[in-house]
Amino acid sequence: MKTLKKIDMHAHHFPRLTREEARLLDAQSGPWLRIDAGGDHGQIMQGAQPFRPVDRVLWDAHARLEDLDRQGVETQISCATPIMFGYGAERRVAADWCARMNDHALGFASADPSRLKVLAQVPLQDLELACLEATRATRAGHVGVQIGNHLGDRDMDDEQLVAFLTHCAHEGIPVLVHPWDMMGDGRMRKWMLPWLVAMPAETQLSMLSLILSGALERIPASLKICFAHGGGAFAFLLGRVDNAWRQRDIVRENCPKLPSSYVDRFYVDSAVFDHGSLRLLTEVHGANRILLGSDYPFPLGEARIRTLIEEADVLSDFDRCGMLSGNAEQFFSLSSELTEA
Repeated sequence: MKTLKKIDMHAHHFPRLTREEARLLDAQSGPWLRIDAGGDHGQIMQGAQPFRPVDRVLWDAHARLEDLDRQGVETQISCATPIMFGYGAERRVAADWCARMNDHALGFASADPSRLKVLAQVPLQDLELACLEATRATRAGHVGVQIGNHLGDRDMDDEQLVAFLTHCAHEGIPVLVHPWDMMGDGRMRKWMLPWLVAMPAETQLSMLSLILSGALERIPASLKICFAHGGGAFAFLLGRVDNAWRQRDIVRENCPKLPSSYVDRFYVDSAVFDHGSLRLLTEVHGANRILLGSDYPFPLGEARIRTLIEEADVLSDFDRCGMLSGNAEQFFSLSSELTEA
Protein backbone atom coordinates (compact mmCIF):
# COMPACT_ATOMS: atom_id res chain seq x y z
CA MET A 1 0.00 0.00 0.00
CA LYS A 2 1.31 3.43 -0.90
CA THR A 3 0.65 6.44 1.30
CA LEU A 4 1.59 10.06 0.79
CA LYS A 5 4.04 11.50 3.25
CA LYS A 6 2.73 13.86 5.91
CA ILE A 7 3.70 17.52 5.53
CA ASP A 8 2.95 19.76 8.51
CA MET A 9 3.01 23.27 7.03
CA HIS A 10 2.28 25.32 10.15
CA ALA A 11 4.93 24.99 12.84
CA HIS A 12 7.17 27.46 14.62
CA HIS A 13 10.79 27.80 15.61
CA PHE A 14 12.79 30.24 17.69
CA PRO A 15 16.58 30.46 17.34
CA ARG A 16 18.94 30.51 20.29
CA LEU A 17 19.02 34.29 20.41
CA THR A 18 21.04 35.93 23.15
CA ARG A 19 20.04 39.10 25.00
CA GLU A 20 22.82 40.90 23.15
CA GLU A 21 21.51 39.81 19.76
CA ALA A 22 17.98 40.81 20.76
CA ARG A 23 19.22 44.35 21.41
CA LEU A 24 19.96 44.67 17.70
CA LEU A 25 16.19 44.91 17.25
CA ASP A 26 15.15 46.64 20.46
CA ALA A 27 17.44 47.58 23.31
CA GLN A 28 14.70 47.23 25.93
CA SER A 29 12.30 44.53 24.75
CA GLY A 30 13.94 42.56 21.95
CA PRO A 31 13.05 38.84 21.94
CA TRP A 32 15.62 36.27 23.06
CA LEU A 33 15.81 32.78 24.49
CA ARG A 34 16.75 31.96 28.07
CA ILE A 35 17.53 28.25 28.33
CA ASP A 36 17.37 26.52 31.70
CA ALA A 37 20.43 24.81 33.15
CA GLY A 38 19.24 21.35 32.08
CA GLY A 39 18.98 22.44 28.46
CA ASP A 40 15.54 20.94 27.78
CA HIS A 41 13.33 23.87 28.76
CA GLY A 42 13.48 27.63 28.59
CA GLN A 43 11.65 30.93 28.28
CA ILE A 44 11.12 33.25 25.37
CA MET A 45 11.95 36.64 26.81
CA GLN A 46 11.06 40.20 25.85
CA GLY A 47 13.95 42.10 27.29
CA ALA A 48 13.83 41.29 31.00
CA GLN A 49 10.21 40.06 30.89
CA PRO A 50 9.26 36.38 30.43
CA PHE A 51 6.87 35.88 27.48
CA ARG A 52 6.31 32.12 27.13
CA PRO A 53 7.77 28.88 28.56
CA VAL A 54 9.08 26.61 25.79
CA ASP A 55 10.72 23.25 25.25
CA ARG A 56 13.86 22.16 23.42
CA VAL A 57 12.07 21.19 20.19
CA LEU A 58 11.43 24.91 19.56
CA TRP A 59 15.13 25.69 19.02
CA ASP A 60 16.89 22.32 18.63
CA ALA A 61 16.41 20.92 15.11
CA HIS A 62 17.76 17.48 16.03
CA ALA A 63 15.31 17.18 18.92
CA ARG A 64 12.61 18.33 16.52
CA LEU A 65 13.46 15.61 14.00
CA GLU A 66 13.37 12.95 16.72
CA ASP A 67 9.92 14.12 17.76
CA LEU A 68 8.68 14.19 14.16
CA ASP A 69 9.84 10.58 13.86
CA ARG A 70 7.77 9.69 16.91
CA GLN A 71 4.79 11.54 15.45
CA GLY A 72 5.07 9.94 12.02
CA VAL A 73 5.57 13.23 10.19
CA GLU A 74 8.12 13.18 7.41
CA THR A 75 8.32 16.90 6.54
CA GLN A 76 7.62 20.07 8.49
CA ILE A 77 7.52 23.66 7.30
CA SER A 78 8.43 26.00 10.12
CA CYS A 79 8.21 29.76 10.54
CA ALA A 80 9.18 32.44 13.01
CA THR A 81 7.33 32.82 16.28
CA PRO A 82 5.38 36.07 15.66
CA ILE A 83 7.13 37.87 18.51
CA MET A 84 10.16 37.89 16.19
CA PHE A 85 8.47 39.96 13.42
CA GLY A 86 10.00 43.32 14.38
CA TYR A 87 7.31 45.39 12.68
CA GLY A 88 7.67 48.21 15.19
CA ALA A 89 11.36 48.83 14.50
CA GLU A 90 12.92 51.41 12.20
CA ARG A 91 12.79 50.03 8.67
CA ARG A 92 16.53 49.45 8.14
CA VAL A 93 16.88 47.89 11.58
CA ALA A 94 13.94 45.62 10.77
CA ALA A 95 15.41 44.67 7.39
CA ASP A 96 18.73 43.67 8.96
CA TRP A 97 16.89 41.79 11.70
CA CYS A 98 14.74 39.83 9.24
CA ALA A 99 17.75 38.87 7.15
CA ARG A 100 19.50 37.68 10.32
CA MET A 101 16.44 35.70 11.47
CA ASN A 102 16.06 34.15 8.02
CA ASP A 103 19.67 33.03 8.07
CA HIS A 104 19.04 31.50 11.50
CA ALA A 105 16.01 29.69 10.04
CA LEU A 106 18.07 28.19 7.24
CA GLY A 107 20.60 27.09 9.84
CA PHE A 108 17.78 25.33 11.71
CA ALA A 109 16.64 23.59 8.51
CA SER A 110 20.20 22.55 7.66
CA ALA A 111 19.92 19.71 10.20
CA ASP A 112 17.97 17.88 7.46
CA PRO A 113 16.94 20.08 4.51
CA SER A 114 14.88 17.28 2.99
CA ARG A 115 12.61 17.19 6.05
CA LEU A 116 12.82 20.67 7.56
CA LYS A 117 11.66 23.58 5.40
CA VAL A 118 11.30 27.18 6.52
CA LEU A 119 9.31 30.31 5.71
CA ALA A 120 10.96 33.72 5.70
CA GLN A 121 9.94 36.81 7.63
CA VAL A 122 10.11 40.28 6.06
CA PRO A 123 10.21 43.93 7.22
CA LEU A 124 6.60 44.45 6.24
CA GLN A 125 6.61 48.09 7.36
CA ASP A 126 8.67 48.99 4.27
CA LEU A 127 7.36 47.76 0.92
CA GLU A 128 10.62 47.89 -1.02
CA LEU A 129 12.67 46.23 1.71
CA ALA A 130 9.98 43.59 2.31
CA CYS A 131 9.91 42.68 -1.38
CA LEU A 132 13.70 42.55 -1.57
CA GLU A 133 13.97 40.26 1.47
CA ALA A 134 11.16 37.99 0.30
CA THR A 135 12.94 37.49 -3.02
CA ARG A 136 16.40 37.11 -1.44
CA ALA A 137 15.21 34.64 1.18
CA THR A 138 13.29 32.39 -1.21
CA ARG A 139 16.24 32.31 -3.58
CA ALA A 140 18.41 31.32 -0.61
CA GLY A 141 16.20 28.35 0.22
CA HIS A 142 13.03 29.44 2.02
CA VAL A 143 9.88 27.90 0.52
CA GLY A 144 7.71 30.97 1.13
CA VAL A 145 7.09 33.84 3.54
CA GLN A 146 5.08 34.29 6.71
CA ILE A 147 3.55 37.68 7.47
CA GLY A 148 1.48 39.04 10.32
CA ASN A 149 -2.11 39.86 9.48
CA HIS A 150 -1.87 43.62 10.06
CA LEU A 151 0.46 46.55 10.70
CA GLY A 152 -1.01 48.50 13.58
CA ASP A 153 -4.41 49.71 12.32
CA ARG A 154 -3.56 48.87 8.70
CA ASP A 155 -5.31 45.68 7.61
CA MET A 156 -4.66 43.44 4.62
CA ASP A 157 -6.46 45.82 2.26
CA ASP A 158 -3.83 48.51 2.92
CA GLU A 159 -2.26 49.44 -0.41
CA GLN A 160 1.25 48.66 0.83
CA LEU A 161 0.24 45.17 1.92
CA VAL A 162 -1.68 44.64 -1.32
CA ALA A 163 1.43 45.66 -3.24
CA PHE A 164 3.52 43.17 -1.25
CA LEU A 165 1.06 40.38 -2.00
CA THR A 166 1.14 41.36 -5.66
CA HIS A 167 4.94 41.10 -5.60
CA CYS A 168 4.67 37.60 -4.11
CA ALA A 169 2.19 36.64 -6.83
CA HIS A 170 4.53 37.81 -9.57
CA GLU A 171 7.51 36.07 -7.95
CA GLY A 172 5.62 32.84 -7.23
CA ILE A 173 6.23 33.17 -3.47
CA PRO A 174 3.66 31.39 -1.27
CA VAL A 175 2.38 33.42 1.70
CA LEU A 176 1.22 32.22 5.12
CA VAL A 177 -0.77 34.86 7.02
CA HIS A 178 -0.55 34.47 10.80
CA PRO A 179 -2.55 36.49 13.34
CA TRP A 180 -0.60 38.47 15.89
CA ASP A 181 -0.87 41.51 18.19
CA MET A 182 -4.52 40.67 18.82
CA MET A 183 -7.34 43.15 19.28
CA GLY A 184 -9.18 43.81 22.52
CA ASP A 185 -6.50 42.66 24.93
CA GLY A 186 -7.79 44.98 27.69
CA ARG A 187 -11.06 43.03 27.87
CA MET A 188 -9.40 39.62 27.57
CA ARG A 189 -7.04 39.37 30.51
CA LYS A 190 -7.96 35.84 31.61
CA TRP A 191 -8.33 32.31 30.27
CA MET A 192 -6.12 32.94 27.19
CA LEU A 193 -9.04 34.81 25.60
CA PRO A 194 -6.81 36.78 23.19
CA TRP A 195 -5.87 33.42 21.63
CA LEU A 196 -9.35 31.92 21.87
CA VAL A 197 -11.44 34.91 20.75
CA ALA A 198 -9.30 37.64 19.22
CA MET A 199 -7.01 35.39 17.18
CA PRO A 200 -9.84 33.81 15.13
CA ALA A 201 -11.39 37.27 14.74
CA GLU A 202 -8.09 38.72 13.48
CA THR A 203 -7.90 36.07 10.78
CA GLN A 204 -11.48 36.58 9.65
CA LEU A 205 -10.87 40.34 9.57
CA SER A 206 -7.87 39.84 7.30
CA MET A 207 -9.75 37.64 4.85
CA LEU A 208 -12.78 39.92 4.73
CA SER A 209 -10.64 43.03 4.31
CA LEU A 210 -9.18 41.51 1.14
CA ILE A 211 -12.62 40.56 -0.15
CA LEU A 212 -14.81 43.54 0.76
CA SER A 213 -12.21 46.16 -0.20
CA GLY A 214 -11.97 44.77 -3.72
CA ALA A 215 -8.27 44.06 -3.19
CA LEU A 216 -8.63 40.58 -4.66
CA GLU A 217 -9.74 42.21 -7.92
CA ARG A 218 -6.29 43.84 -8.12
CA ILE A 219 -4.08 41.05 -6.76
CA PRO A 220 -3.19 38.43 -9.40
CA ALA A 221 -5.17 35.21 -9.04
CA SER A 222 -1.86 33.35 -9.15
CA LEU A 223 -1.14 34.39 -5.53
CA LYS A 224 -0.89 31.43 -3.17
CA ILE A 225 -2.09 32.66 0.21
CA CYS A 226 -2.91 30.51 3.23
CA PHE A 227 -4.51 31.63 6.49
CA ALA A 228 -3.54 29.93 9.74
CA HIS A 229 -5.86 28.23 12.24
CA GLY A 230 -8.40 27.17 9.65
CA GLY A 231 -9.08 30.77 8.67
CA GLY A 232 -10.32 31.59 12.16
CA ALA A 233 -14.05 32.42 12.21
CA PHE A 234 -14.28 32.97 8.44
CA ALA A 235 -15.96 29.72 7.35
CA PHE A 236 -18.62 29.80 10.07
CA LEU A 237 -19.61 33.43 9.47
CA LEU A 238 -19.40 33.52 5.67
CA GLY A 239 -23.16 33.09 5.34
CA ARG A 240 -23.66 36.19 7.48
CA VAL A 241 -21.32 38.14 5.23
CA ASP A 242 -23.08 37.02 2.05
CA ASN A 243 -26.42 38.02 3.55
CA ALA A 244 -25.10 41.47 4.47
CA TRP A 245 -23.68 41.91 0.95
CA ARG A 246 -27.10 41.16 -0.54
CA GLN A 247 -28.97 43.45 1.84
CA ARG A 248 -26.71 46.47 2.32
CA ASP A 249 -25.06 48.52 -0.38
CA ILE A 250 -22.47 49.76 2.12
CA VAL A 251 -21.13 46.18 2.33
CA ARG A 252 -20.91 45.68 -1.44
CA GLU A 253 -19.65 49.21 -2.17
CA ASN A 254 -16.15 48.03 -3.16
CA CYS A 255 -16.87 44.32 -3.63
CA PRO A 256 -18.36 43.56 -7.05
CA LYS A 257 -19.15 39.89 -6.40
CA LEU A 258 -20.75 37.83 -3.67
CA PRO A 259 -18.11 37.41 -0.91
CA SER A 260 -18.33 33.61 -0.98
CA SER A 261 -17.33 33.65 -4.66
CA TYR A 262 -13.79 34.60 -3.59
CA VAL A 263 -13.28 31.56 -1.36
CA ASP A 264 -11.23 29.78 -4.00
CA ARG A 265 -8.56 32.49 -3.68
CA PHE A 266 -7.65 31.25 -0.20
CA TYR A 267 -6.06 28.21 1.40
CA VAL A 268 -6.37 27.41 5.12
CA ASP A 269 -4.61 25.01 7.44
CA SER A 270 -6.30 22.21 9.38
CA ALA A 271 -5.61 23.50 12.90
CA VAL A 272 -9.26 23.47 14.05
CA PHE A 273 -9.15 20.44 16.42
CA ASP A 274 -12.71 19.27 15.81
CA HIS A 275 -14.30 16.95 13.24
CA GLY A 276 -17.33 19.19 12.76
CA SER A 277 -15.10 22.18 12.14
CA LEU A 278 -13.03 20.23 9.63
CA ARG A 279 -16.22 19.15 7.87
CA LEU A 280 -17.28 22.81 7.61
CA LEU A 281 -13.89 23.76 6.18
CA THR A 282 -14.21 21.13 3.47
CA GLU A 283 -17.70 22.38 2.61
CA VAL A 284 -16.65 26.04 2.44
CA HIS A 285 -13.09 25.91 1.09
CA GLY A 286 -12.92 22.50 -0.56
CA ALA A 287 -10.71 19.64 0.54
CA ASN A 288 -8.07 20.61 -2.03
CA ARG A 289 -7.45 23.93 -0.26
CA ILE A 290 -6.88 22.62 3.27
CA LEU A 291 -3.32 21.86 4.36
CA LEU A 292 -2.17 19.89 7.38
CA GLY A 293 -1.09 22.44 9.97
CA SER A 294 -0.44 21.76 13.64
CA ASP A 295 0.82 25.04 15.21
CA TYR A 296 3.59 22.84 16.69
CA PRO A 297 5.14 22.95 19.26
CA PHE A 298 2.91 25.30 21.24
CA PRO A 299 0.28 24.11 23.77
CA LEU A 300 -2.67 25.23 21.62
CA GLY A 301 -1.40 23.16 18.69
CA GLU A 302 -2.40 19.63 17.67
CA ALA A 303 -0.88 17.34 20.28
CA ARG A 304 -0.63 14.41 17.88
CA ILE A 305 0.06 15.91 14.47
CA ARG A 306 -2.20 14.63 11.65
CA THR A 307 -4.70 12.88 13.97
CA LEU A 308 -7.67 15.08 13.05
CA ILE A 309 -7.29 14.46 9.33
CA GLU A 310 -6.52 10.76 9.69
CA GLU A 311 -9.56 10.12 11.88
CA ALA A 312 -12.06 12.30 9.98
CA ASP A 313 -14.73 9.95 8.63
CA VAL A 314 -16.10 12.61 6.24
CA LEU A 315 -12.99 12.50 4.05
CA SER A 316 -12.40 10.26 1.08
CA ASP A 317 -9.01 8.58 0.87
CA PHE A 318 -8.13 10.96 -1.97
CA ASP A 319 -9.03 14.05 0.04
CA ARG A 320 -7.27 12.73 3.13
CA CYS A 321 -4.04 12.18 1.21
CA GLY A 322 -4.34 15.65 -0.29
CA MET A 323 -4.70 17.30 3.09
CA LEU A 324 -1.87 15.28 4.60
CA SER A 325 0.66 16.16 1.91
CA GLY A 326 -0.47 16.65 -1.67
CA ASN A 327 -2.02 20.08 -1.14
CA ALA A 328 1.11 21.34 0.58
CA GLU A 329 3.28 19.93 -2.21
CA GLN A 330 1.26 21.91 -4.71
CA PHE A 331 1.08 25.08 -2.62
CA PHE A 332 4.82 25.20 -1.88
CA SER A 333 5.92 23.60 -5.17
CA LEU A 334 7.59 20.71 -3.37
CA SER A 335 8.51 17.50 -5.10
CA SER A 336 5.88 14.78 -4.79
CA GLU A 337 7.31 11.63 -3.31
CA LEU A 338 5.52 8.48 -2.25
CA THR A 339 6.71 6.22 0.52
CA GLU A 340 5.89 2.58 0.99
CA ALA A 341 3.69 1.85 3.99
